[in-house]
Amino acid sequence: MTIRISIDAMGGDFGPEVTVAAAARALASHAGLELALVGDEARVMPELERHGLVRHARASFIHAPQVVEMHERPSAALRGKRESSMRVAIDQVRTGAAAASVSAGNTGALMAIARFVLKTLPGIDRPAICACLPGLGRPTHMLDLGANVDSSSAELFRFAAMGAVLAEAVDNRERPRVALLNVGEEEIKGNDRVKQTALLLEKSPLNYVGFAEGNDIFSSKFDVIVCDGFVGNVALKASEGVARMLTEIARQEFKRNLFTKLGALCALPALKGLRNRADPRRYNGASLVGLRGTVVKSHGSADVLSFAHAIDVAIVEAEKAVPERISHLLENMLDSSEETL
Repeated sequence: MTIRISIDAMGGDFGPEVTVAAAARALASHAGLELALVGDEARVMPELERHGLVRHARASFIHAPQVVEMHERPSAALRGKRESSMRVAIDQVRTGAAAASVSAGNTGALMAIARFVLKTLPGIDRPAICACLPGLGRPTHMLDLGANVDSSSAELFRFAAMGAVLAEAVDNRERPRVALLNVGEEEIKGNDRVKQTALLLEKSPLNYVGFAEGNDIFSSKFDVIVCDGFVGNVALKASEGVARMLTEIARQEFKRNLFTKLGALCALPALKGLRNRADPRRYNGASLVGLRGTVVKSHGSADVLSFAHAIDVAIVEAEKAVPERISHLLENMLDSSEETL
C-alpha cells in the first residue's frame, strides 16, 4: 500500500536541515511511502541534494515562497501567507494529493490554517491536539493539549470520542479505557463542567472508567485522558520541565566525584534503558483530531529522529483512516446523545 505524505519542510526551529534528513530516514524505513516536501527552493534543494532525494523515485518537491514564522500570529499567517509551505502542504491533503501532512511549525497557525483549509468533521466545532505520552506500561493518549483553553462539557465529550478512536486505530486497543482528568477520583470532586462531562460519558458507548488525577497521567492505568487545552498544556509543560530537571540533577550527581563517576559506569545499561523508554523524541507527533484530514504537529525543536517519528505517526493515521473512523463514531453517538448535549 502506497501512502503519500506532504511535509512542511520549512517548519520548526531548524527547518530543512532537520525535515529533509528526517524525510530521507522515513523513506528508507517505509517501502510504500511517498513524500512531497514543500518549501523555499533556495533553502530546500541543497538539503535534498545532500540526502540524495532530488532524483529519488518516491520523493517530490513543491516550491512555496513564504514561511510562517514561529512567532507569527495565527490570523496573520492565515490571511497573509496563502503561499506558505504550511498552507501548501495542508492543501495537498485537501485536494487528495496527500493522505496526511506533517509540520513542526507555529502551532496556532497550523491549527488555524488546517481548520480553515480542511474544515472540521460533522458535529465537531473545535479540533483538539492529542499526543501519546510515555507510561510505566503502554503509552497514554491525552487531549486536548492546547488547542482550546476553555472547553464546554459537550466539547470534552467529543474529545473523549476522538481520543478513543485514535487509541483504538493507532494502538489496536479494543475498547480503550477513557478517563476524565480531575482534582480527585471521587464523584463529588471537580467543577460543574467536569461533572457534567462525566454524566455524558457515563451514558455513552465509550469505555469510560471515571476520573484520573494528575499523578495518573504516566501510570498507564488509562488509554485516553481527557481535559481542556489549558489544563492539558500546563500538565504537559510541567512534566517536560520535571523530566529536564531530573536529567540535569542525575548528570550533576554522577559527575560529583570519582566514586559517583564509577557508579555511573556501573549504571550505564540501566540509564540507557531509561533513556530509550522515556525519550520524548520517540513520542513526538501530536494529532490535530476533528479535521476532515490528517495533520500531525511535530515539536518545534525536533531533531531528525524526532521529526521522523512524527512522519511515522502520520503514516499510521493515514493507513487507519482516523478522520473517517472518528466521523463514523460521532455520527452514531450524537444521534442518541444530541438532546443531552
